[in-house]
This record gives sequence, C-alpha cells and structure tokens, in this order.
Amino acid sequence: MGLALAREFARHGARVALCARNADELAVAEEDIRRCLGEVRTFVCDLRDAKQIAAMIDQVEANFGKIDLLVNNAGTITVGPLETMTMADFQEAMDVNFWAAVHAALAVVPRMKARGGGRIVNIGSVGGKMPVPHLAPYCASKFALVGFSGALRIELLKNDILVTTVNPGLMRTGSPRNANFKGKHRSEYAWFSVSDALPGISMGAARAARRIVSATIHGDAEVTLGLPAKLGSKSYGLLPNLHLELTALSNGLFPDVGGIYRASRLGRQSESLLTESPVRYLGHRAEQQFNQLSQ
Repeated sequence: MGLALAREFARHGARVALCARNADELAVAEEDIRRCLGEVRTFVCDLRDAKQIAAMIDQVEANFGKIDLLVNNAGTITVGPLETMTMADFQEAMDVNFWAAVHAALAVVPRMKARGGGRIVNIGSVGGKMPVPHLAPYCASKFALVGFSGALRIELLKNDILVTTVNPGLMRTGSPRNANFKGKHRSEYAWFSVSDALPGISMGAARAARRIVSATIHGDAEVTLGLPAKLGSKSYGLLPNLHLELTALSNGLFPDVGGIYRASRLGRQSESLLTESPVRYLGHRAEQQFNQLSQ
C-alpha cells in the first residue's frame, strides 16, 4: 500500500519521502517512483524506534523543506489462534501499527502548527473497527490507532491540521507472502491469502490509493474501503452483540490450534496447492506490482 500511495501522490505532483527498514527495498521503490516522474528520496528507518523516527523527520525536512503531509502506513500482521500468540506478538503489533504512528505524528504536529496547517493520514484497518478472528494482536493495535487518529482530528482541527483515518478491508497488495502465520500455518495462509485475492471481497491497491489520495485532498475525517469492510463495521457499530455472536460462530470455520503452534512462518514459507493455484491469480499479480517479491 505504501508503494501504491507513493505512486499516486507523485502523480499529483507531491515530492515523496519514503522510509523503511530495508535499504534494498527502498532502492527498488525509489526507482519505481522516478518512473512515475516523481521527485523522491528514501530514508532507512526502523519505525519501532522513536529516536530513529525523530532523526528521519529531521532528515526529510533538511532535504525537502517543510512536511505538508504525513502518511502513517507502516504495518505488521500475525495470523493464528489466540493460543499461539505471545506477548512479543502483541508488543510487535503495537510498536509498528500504533506507536510508530504516534511518534511520527507527534514529531510533525508542532512543525505543522508553527506553519499554520498540514495533513496527517493514518492507515488503520477494518480490523480497527470490528474484531476479526485469528488477528488479536493486529486488531488490538489497529483499534488503538483508530482511536488515536480520531482524537488527533478533534484536537488539531482548530490548527488547520486535517487528520484522515483510513480503514481498508482486504487489499490486493501482495503482502500476505510477507505476513507471519502461526499454528497450522499453511491453512492460516490459505484462508488469508485467498480472501485477500478474490475480486468482490478485496480491493485493488491502486484503486484504494486513488481513494485515499482523494480523501486526503478533501480533508475527510474517515474513509472505509471496500463494501465488505463497510458492511462489517456498520453491523458491529449498530448491533455489536449480534455481530460478535455471529463472528464467534464463524470462528469455528478457521483452523484450530496445532501445527507449529507458537512458532512463526512467513507466507512465502507456507505455500500449498491452493495458494499456488489460479484462484490466487490477482494476489500473485499484486506481489509483482507492489514490490513484495524482493523481500
């Protein structure tokens, strides 16, 4: 999603600064954005480290000048039954999905206030609007981010700093191959990656990026992407008890505890006949389009 957003913002004339932990991946992304005729620079930064975030923000301003827009897009996900999750899984999810956005936002807010305005976009998730089975650490961190983002919107509006919370449903970004899977990891990867690739259930990343950029330009408070995500979040908001009961019933369809238990495998280490079949055609295509195969 980060690469899709960088492409779209570059097409709108933005000067783009990208950060990630892996310098090689950044080099591929930088070349990609330059092909879009965008001005881009990259910065190696571990977003789990508040000091590195602060230093990166300083470097961006030193190279580009003022930061008009911050997009908090970093994310991690671990899939599996609750029994397979450790405290380290919850900590990692909070560090990447929540604290990284908090540290980055709080670093730029004083600068935006001093200049009289700005934009902040926080990429939440439908998993931050309603609970999802086998994603407990992810949901906990995204619920925290959605709440924080809404609070920022309320408090910073008077400073002409517009905060947009984006809650995507399933997106065809190709990222499942680099997600973490526990327990019966091949079965977990199968349901997750196939769902992520099906048209009608999932949304293309380029289309999602266009929606996000449009919401940013218009200063929207919140946008939910994908019909299933919209229906699910609305049903949870309107009928939370019924929604949770029905979701609990559906949990019986998910893989039970077993396999590698609390050990973890990446999606690309969890392939099966199903995940390598044509049913995942759109997912495989997204892996090529959005820089997932270089990882």
